[in-house]
Amino acid sequence: MRLLITGGCGFIGSAFVRLALARGAEVTNLDKLTYAGNPKNLAEVEGDPAYRFVHGDIADADAVRAAIGDGADAVVNLAAESHVDRSILAPAEFPRTDVVGTTVLLHEARTAGIERFVQVSTDEVYGSIESGSFTETDRLAPSSPYSASKAGGDLQALAWHHTFGMSVVVTRGSNTFGPRQYPEKLIPLFVTNALDGQPVPVYGDGMQVRDWISVDDHCTGIWTALERGEPGAIYNIGGGYEATNLDITRRILDLTGRDESLIEHVADRPGHDRRYSLDSSRLRALGWAPTAAFADALVATVGWYRDRRDWWEPIKSGEYRRYYEAQYGRGSASS
Repeated sequence: MRLLITGGCGFIGSAFVRLALARGAEVTNLDKLTYAGNPKNLAEVEGDPAYRFVHGDIADADAVRAAIGDGADAVVNLAAESHVDRSILAPAEFPRTDVVGTTVLLHEARTAGIERFVQVSTDEVYGSIESGSFTETDRLAPSSPYSASKAGGDLQALAWHHTFGMSVVVTRGSNTFGPRQYPEKLIPLFVTNALDGQPVPVYGDGMQVRDWISVDDHCTGIWTALERGEPGAIYNIGGGYEATNLDITRRILDLTGRDESLIEHVADRPGHDRRYSLDSSRLRALGWAPTAAFADALVATVGWYRDRRDWWEPIKSGEYRRYYEAQYGRGSASS
């Protein structure tokens, strides 16, 4: 299988590139290399003859055409502006990649005769749910500029299926964690801060509930949808492990040998969703199921960040420090 994977230098994207290569695919990775796109995430595959990197933006038609080259069997779109907090600080940047970029990518894929298109999205497009779990037929009610832009990309992808007959599949994953995640999301931020003995900024009362999934399980879910998903269908990819942010914080502090004195409750962010939960039975019916126990995956993730200071310490300076201070009102993102 020849795959064009966009955003392949990011957290989930790089994990999916490694999975695709391990399963015998030929991969072209188109990545803009924004702050969260790290070539080091794929250092181990740079010499693989089945792997090709193209530096470019999915909103740039010329770059997309260069990446498509002489064709591909499928496009897997993992390129996105993906952080809620940043979308609140700078909302105008998000539609360009998540909506316009997705539209350009769809157009160029169709022009090149690529039928299969996987749009990788998020559970956040559904908004918050008090009880039960979201199914793929539930209405979209995004609460942030980020989730609204992702919902827009989803709708573009589904429109290309209904209008042009493209074999489009949309996946919506729950909160994903693991090695190589940029330290602005809850788990890597709190792990790295705790390792340095720095405060961990918990929004509000910390009782927001999230459904957690390991990055490898998320990627096998995307792969299952790519291979077996029905054209025009949406597939939720949930880990099935729900916990409050405060519970996750306490687990991280325990694993890093810190106590709860590092917890610093900060003002809740605007429009903060209270609870996410996904019903993944549609994808499970295709043979997929998560395999990693949350506790084991969290231990492995903390261990990776403990061992790989060379990866994250250079990140937590410069642009990151400016963002952190703007977001949390302090400069203690790193030691």
